[in-house]
Amino acid sequence: MRLSEFWTAVGDEFGLAYGRALTHDLVLAELGDMTAEQALEKGHGIRETWLALCRAADVPESRWYGVGQRLPKP
Repeated sequence: MRLSEFWTAVGDEFGLAYGRALTHDLVLAELGDMTAEQALEKGHGIRETWLALCRAADVPESRWYGVGQRLPKP
């Protein structure tokens, strides 16, 4: 997942404004009590950050790869 795909998935799943608020304000325990923005700045993986955000926001697993995003190959 590229950073641009991360932001597309955030916008598609949560909407632009709410998605930006979530990535800025929601603390993700599984990433060391950082927000998604902080985790990305500290070098955490983009997909790892997206999946942590999905779990924390109770996004159904069927949408973990982002609305309109292709599922990874098995």
